[in-house]
Amino acid sequence: MSKIIRIGTRDSELALWQATTVQQKLEALGYDTTLVPTKSMGDQVLDKPLYELGVTGIFTKTLDVALLKGDIDIAVHSMKDVPTQLPKGIVQAAVLERAITHDILVHKGSSFLESDQPATIATGSLRRKAQWLNKYPNHKVVDLRGNVNTRLLKLIENDWQGAIFAQAGLERIKLLPKDAVQLDWMIPAPAQGAMLVVAKQEDDFAKEALGNLNHPETELATTIEREFLRTLEGGCTAPIGALALIKDKMVYFEGVVFSLDGKQKIDIKKEVKLSDALGLGKTCAAEVLQKGGDKLMQEIRNENSTVH
Repeated sequence: MSKIIRIGTRDSELALWQATTVQQKLEALGYDTTLVPTKSMGDQVLDKPLYELGVTGIFTKTLDVALLKGDIDIAVHSMKDVPTQLPKGIVQAAVLERAITHDILVHKGSSFLESDQPATIATGSLRRKAQWLNKYPNHKVVDLRGNVNTRLLKLIENDWQGAIFAQAGLERIKLLPKDAVQLDWMIPAPAQGAMLVVAKQEDDFAKEALGNLNHPETELATTIEREFLRTLEGGCTAPIGALALIKDKMVYFEGVVFSLDGKQKIDIKKEVKLSDALGLGKTCAAEVLQKGGDKLMQEIRNENSTVH
């Protein structure tokens, strides 16, 4: 085990927490490692909404390049940021056990949720925006970009009533406010709360090391969710949510696609035996497309192309 595994990561506090977690797990198994932090394009361009940048893998591309060039051996990602199609030569080597999947609202007093008064909520996610407007049509949703710490700071500095975050992210770096409201009605992003480690296809040493960290149940659930996303051709340009839960040898799946303004919603719920889980994401996406999802996705693509 004389080889040192170089772990590529974004340089935000949350990304470093995730990479350090992988580092500790590998070192506990006797591997030597070192962290190689880097800035992604998604971290550098903060004055435009994500969907306007139009680049799939905006948070992962820099690390993909470093991996393929041989500057790092593995890369650690928030799985929901990773395109469903990995670049040629890069493979999924481990999916770690998932944290909580919920979204939460960080707010400056939540009484506005019980009243009809208009409010302004911030998020950089089309999925969160559409679901919020579907539930609160009289609210305004503004764009919010940056890493978790930056976004929390922007909430304090602006006169917004609240901002939406992934609960797992705030919990991991111990910034979850006690009064945050869990949005249990909001369907999360595919693979939300899961961490993915990728390696080069031909790097058997790294793949073998990471094989020890893989959590099969999380791997299956995230595969189903990402398959749903890929079949709908989502990427980060459409409001798509998906969640697969595995319990008592059953898989419970819930998927949804919204129009950008949140007014239209096409959803699906299915439960199948664990033994029948293969292809579930694809099947559910096909049903959504038949229920009018194909027309809705085309409308979203048209709207997005006028933005670029």
